[in-house]
Amino acid sequence: MNWKTFFAMLARDAHVARRNAPALFAQILLQPLLFTFIFGQVLVRSSMMPASYKSMLMPGVMAVAMMMTGVTAVSMPIIMELLTKEIEDRLLAPMETKWLAVEKIVGGMLQSLIAGSVVLPAAWLLLGRNIGITFDHPVELVMMMLLIALLAAAGGLAMGCSVGQSHIGLLFSMVLAPMIMFGCAYYPWSALKGFPILQKAVLINPLVYASEGLRGTLAPHVPHINLAVIIAVLAFADLALVAFSLNRFQRKTSG
Repeated sequence: MNWKTFFAMLARDAHVARRNAPALFAQILLQPLLFTFIFGQVLVRSSMMPASYKSMLMPGVMAVAMMMTGVTAVSMPIIMELLTKEIEDRLLAPMETKWLAVEKIVGGMLQSLIAGSVVLPAAWLLLGRNIGITFDHPVELVMMMLLIALLAAAGGLAMGCSVGQSHIGLLFSMVLAPMIMFGCAYYPWSALKGFPILQKAVLINPLVYASEGLRGTLAPHVPHINLAVIIAVLAFADLALVAFSLNRFQRKTSG
């Protein structure tokens, strides 16, 4: 493994990401912050939602930002590089194909972590200081953020290698939009107990575990799925998705 080449490729992608960062983050973070303002301020101040809703909302907003940033940051460039054949120049680098895919995942993880770190204080400013968020579990929080970032980046690579340019619209309307709505970001998983079939069905949605996991670390007083279960599911999903995305990438670039 040529680590010098690996980090050179990562630095090149970081340079491109910095250049496109304002547009990317505006696109990704706008929706979560708008939801934060409407649900956390407008509805709470008008007494349509209890004040305690703020502490439940913020972790979900953070999960949405991390997942959408990681998926978009990896899938969109991959789709364009495959379309324009720019990926062929990357494949000529003195590095195995799988490590090029790993570099894409690492780059997506970094952007996902940055998005989570940015949206958290931004949402905090919108909601106010006394919202019941705690940082008493830093180890669990860091672990959760890393698992979510890896899931998002690997998912982005898998989608980017599976969706053509003509189907980008379907990717967002048929996959990402339902994932957000049924991802327990704006309500806890326990709120679906009145819909038992739906409550079980949404467990296939990775955003459910991201939202509930961050809720369990940042707002442990809010009802959430057991953290041990969440960590186990996310770790398994990460391993499976990384293996699948690496395989898809190698098949796509060798064709």
